[in-house]
Amino acid sequence: MTASSSAPKGRLFLVPNTLDFGCVGGEGQSPAPDLREVLPMGALQAAAQLRHWICENAKTTRAFLKRVGEVTPLCAPVQELNLQTLPRPNKGGAAVKNQATEDQAAIKALLAPAMLGQDIGLISEAGLPGVADPGAAIVLAAHRAGLTVVPLSGPSSLVLALAASGLYGQSFAFVGYLPTEAAGRAQRIKELEQISRRARQTQLVIETPYRNTAMWEALVSNLQADTLLSVSCGLTLAQGFTKTDTVANWRKKSLTLPSDIPAVFSWLAS
Repeated sequence: MTASSSAPKGRLFLVPNTLDFGCVGGEGQSPAPDLREVLPMGALQAAAQLRHWICENAKTTRAFLKRVGEVTPLCAPVQELNLQTLPRPNKGGAAVKNQATEDQAAIKALLAPAMLGQDIGLISEAGLPGVADPGAAIVLAAHRAGLTVVPLSGPSSLVLALAASGLYGQSFAFVGYLPTEAAGRAQRIKELEQISRRARQTQLVIETPYRNTAMWEALVSNLQADTLLSVSCGLTLAQGFTKTDTVANWRKKSLTLPSDIPAVFSWLAS
């Protein structure tokens, strides 16, 4: 056995991010809150000790780490940390055909520091990496490489929305984005409502913020009157809210949704 094969491997830390990306801290927006308001101190301390990072966007990850540094000292200045970005999907012809091979090579390179004994942090733009966000392929590759995966506690918009909705939390499905074309979206909503009724399963979807209103109107129009419909918007933010009612009641009142703050929509058919 060689020295390199017997040396302990590093760990992959799944680092939670806030849910305020793009919603606070910008010009004309509320200042970013102290991270301790939404992230456990243990997670912040663990993040502060990591020199190697895998992220969606290096710029926003540096901004996050600067906020961490305001709470607990970083192991090194932000500019000296090693930030690598997740591979982005290729498009078109041979590029698509070679995507899997290229991704495997890229992921192997991203995990190289851990194979040499260095811990790595994986972070997405908001919430938990790998949950409604990129990162699952990195985590799976880490398991296959024999690395220890350490999830850190933090907010997940899906779980928070489900908990606050009052809908059935023993069986639920996150189905991501619905079709943007009106007819296809209406058909998909009705299909998911049938699944919800048959399986007594809460359905959760998300949408690009500027389409929040269009999604809400489609749900109110296409779901049955007795279906319970909930919307959570801006969770963990000062202006955040969750509202749940029957579709019949929603049709009698108006709801204004912001076009720049993420929302989670959920429903449960009777």
